[in-house]
Amino acid sequence: MNFHEVQFPPALSFGSVGGPERRTDIVTLTSGHEERNTPWAHSRRRYDAGIGLRSLDDMAALVAFFEARRGQMFGFRWKDWADFKSCKPSETVAYDDQVIGTGDGERTVFALSKLYRSGEGSYSRPVAKPVRGTVRLGVQSDEVFEGVDFAVDWTTGAVTLSHAPTAGIVVTAGFEFDVPVRFDTDRIATSVASFQAGQAPDVPVVEVRV
Repeated sequence: MNFHEVQFPPALSFGSVGGPERRTDIVTLTSGHEERNTPWAHSRRRYDAGIGLRSLDDMAALVAFFEARRGQMFGFRWKDWADFKSCKPSETVAYDDQVIGTGDGERTVFALSKLYRSGEGSYSRPVAKPVRGTVRLGVQSDEVFEGVDFAVDWTTGAVTLSHAPTAGIVVTAGFEFDVPVRFDTDRIATSVASFQAGQAPDVPVVEVRV
């Protein structure tokens, strides 16, 4: 896959607008009732990386990042400031934030995920781009340690334990993560407002499947 394991400058993404989108097919019956279905198992996120009045150095950093990705050609990591932890944004990541699987005596590889719950509904989101050095893991309520008890594939979100948990043992995880995205345009329009500042008001970014 055409993907660069580099994060969009977080100082530039701070204050950006965006979030998840869903696709729902709605059919209205002659009775007036509706039938609703979705072809998507997972949501997709969109953001606007456009920046308002910033220094010319910030503008140069944006253009350099865009050029290095060849526009839409290569994906990259994006920090969603509203949703980048396994816990609430105000909390500290802990090893028991999320349940990521249950042992069966043979399985050693578990995929990171984050559960969203509201009322009777819930959604489990795969996490494919954890931030290096932030993953914490627990086995049956006891913390285990990276490099000794487990290893992380930072490009896929797969966690490999050194020993398979016995049947029924719960595996938990805490982590920070990025969203895999690409630019949704092959053109960036910039303007210089003064000798010290400029702006690029519209730079769309869309999540990609990895």
